[in-house]
Amino acid sequence: MCGIVGIVGKSNVNQSLYDALTVLQHRGQDAAGIVTSNEGRLFLRKDNGLVRDVFQQRHMQRLVGKMGIGHVRYPTAGSSSSAEAQPFYVNSPYGITLAHNGNLTNVEQLAKEIYESDLRHVNTNSDSEVLLNVLAHELAQRGKLQPTEDDVFAAVAGVHARCIGGYAVVAMITGYGILGFRDPNAIRPIVFGQRHTDEGVEYMIASESVALDVLGFTLIRDLAPGEAVYITEEGKLFTRQCAQNPHYAPCIFEHVYLARPDSIMDGVSIYKARLRMGEKLAEKIMRERPEHGIDVVIPIPDTSRTSALELANRLGVKFREGFVKNRYIGRTFIMPGQAARKKSVRQKLNAIELEFRGKNVMLVDDSIVRGTTCKQIIQMAREAGAKSVFFCSAAPAVRYPNVYGIDMPSAHELIAHGRNTEEVAELIGADWLVYQELQDLEDAVSEGNANIQGFDSSVFTGEYITGDINASYLDRIDQARNDSSQTRLQAVSAIIDLHNN
Repeated sequence: MCGIVGIVGKSNVNQSLYDALTVLQHRGQDAAGIVTSNEGRLFLRKDNGLVRDVFQQRHMQRLVGKMGIGHVRYPTAGSSSSAEAQPFYVNSPYGITLAHNGNLTNVEQLAKEIYESDLRHVNTNSDSEVLLNVLAHELAQRGKLQPTEDDVFAAVAGVHARCIGGYAVVAMITGYGILGFRDPNAIRPIVFGQRHTDEGVEYMIASESVALDVLGFTLIRDLAPGEAVYITEEGKLFTRQCAQNPHYAPCIFEHVYLARPDSIMDGVSIYKARLRMGEKLAEKIMRERPEHGIDVVIPIPDTSRTSALELANRLGVKFREGFVKNRYIGRTFIMPGQAARKKSVRQKLNAIELEFRGKNVMLVDDSIVRGTTCKQIIQMAREAGAKSVFFCSAAPAVRYPNVYGIDMPSAHELIAHGRNTEEVAELIGADWLVYQELQDLEDAVSEGNANIQGFDSSVFTGEYITGDINASYLDRIDQARNDSSQTRLQAVSAIIDLHNN
């Protein structure tokens, strides 16, 4: 997952882009970048790290211009090197920069086409650079010195015809305008809005509506599947459907975990959807375990808090904050050995003993992926004196990898893959475990928007809506993740050796 933003303003947009990226920081903490355009020249700053670390005052002063785009990255199967920080740039035609959230599933085929047919060079392993070159080639095919909105939308149609996967994109055509578009299944999210100033109307495109809210923009709407929005440098807005057979099937994991609760996504309040998830979990518990014996419901901070609160209300039991989260602990990509992983969880969370001592505790999390963290947290609850520890997942069992832009492990690393609920409960050390039903989850979200035709629920079902995913593809991404992890581990080992010497 990544966060993207683009702004066409009436004055310098550098500060607004920076502020928007800080709001979208939850979507990626690995790298950040901003590029602006001023009088036909581009000004770029990008690097690994958090937004606050990548951009210092000297960088911000150089990012001049009334339009620009920004990106925060969370890497998937690719490398985490600074060379893959976005936005990416290609000089022909016009000078185009691009930021992308998602993953192309036919990237190998596209990379070959770009080299052999489009005669373009790709410099990184990022599918975002491939996507940029496809867009640039399609726009160059129009053969115009000055592109019109028709040319831009025709280029997006060409992208949709060639690219498969989940993608939400912002791109800037130097000296002309900013473009945003969404894949034909609307897997990855993207919205746009406007803000009125004394100088005129400003426009903004972003991954989530909360970025618009914080900067005083009014949400116009989400882009439809396959739709594009183009805003000229002068502030004229155009939208057009660019896909042949669009199908509204957004990623349901956005509602479970990825998005901020104060966002509106595809017309659905993330907060209300999570409340409904809690309602449906409570209904399942009352059906299956009417004598549940739960004394207190405790969320695992932070994403599960909304669902846990409504779960407690529906069950008529106490809701308590039993864990305190340390928000200043650094992220650790490589933690060799179980002892290091356990220490990391202990540093991030600490149990409040009085909320556990002698009680039957229901812990609620948004999902269970590897299960390692759940197991350690359940052990912490027992050490704090809990009599019994039950566990609830606001999502169904995650049994399959994600291929559309979420960094989710390969199948053999997923604790629920090939196991039933009772086996997972035993492995994580819970007295019993409740998973959300998939239909209940989908109902909880779709209740907010009847126009949604379905969801990308592939991590739960193994059914990939783009229709191009097979065992061979999954084996390749599994290998890519393993290679990436090994590279990172080797890098950490080298640093340790250097330090010891």
